Amino acid sequence: MPINDLVTGQNTVGAPLVRTEPIQERSAARIDALLDAAAEVVDEIGFDRLTTAMVAERAGASIGTVYRYFPDRIVLLQALRDRALLRYRHSVVEAIDAQSPEHWWNAVECAIDAFVDMFRTEPGFRIIRFSDAERSGVPEDEVVATSGFATQFAQILSDEYGLPAGQDLAFRLQVVVEIMDSLINRAFVEDPHGDERYIAEARTVAREYLERRFGPKV
Repeated sequence: MPINDLVTGQNTVGAPLVRTEPIQERSAARIDALLDAAAEVVDEIGFDRLTTAMVAERAGASIGTVYRYFPDRIVLLQALRDRALLRYRHSVVEAIDAQSPEHWWNAVECAIDAFVDMFRTEPGFRIIRFSDAERSGVPEDEVVATSGFATQFAQILSDEYGLPAGQDLAFRLQVVVEIMDSLINRAFVEDPHGDERYIAEARTVAREYLERRFGPKV
């Protein structure tokens, strides 16, 4: 599976969720502006207090413009989440393309580094939880499943680095996603740049866990 398949066919802003499909460049730019505004508000006051009126005011748009694309705050938060997750996938692809890692663990490190960097640079990303429906602000049955990314990344590690293909590898990577989700989120609770102790421990736990099953880096 080519690494670029991590982003192929992924929605940019949760297109099925919005009232008007962003098929025109101007509409896409308007949606991005609304999501940028939402991300700023979320970073300031949290997702649970965000309202569509706040987003309209921050974006300098009418409330009607917001409702044209997002019928309510839940759909708005879902679209913000979907855009952030797509940007994360792009970051992983770009890192692996740039670094051309020779060992499977270094490819995993690219994914971890991209995750940490998104916390530091992507507004609104801190509401994204792969495994916590309440924290993501959307209904439990609509939360993005961890297995999507894990399954695709497992196929890449199998094709490119010879790890054994199959559900076991995908499951192990899903466990790693859960670990990263928890520890890296914890790293940013009090430190906007991320507490390096938690980040370092997350790397160590993930590496030791995977190397016990698929062999150490050589």
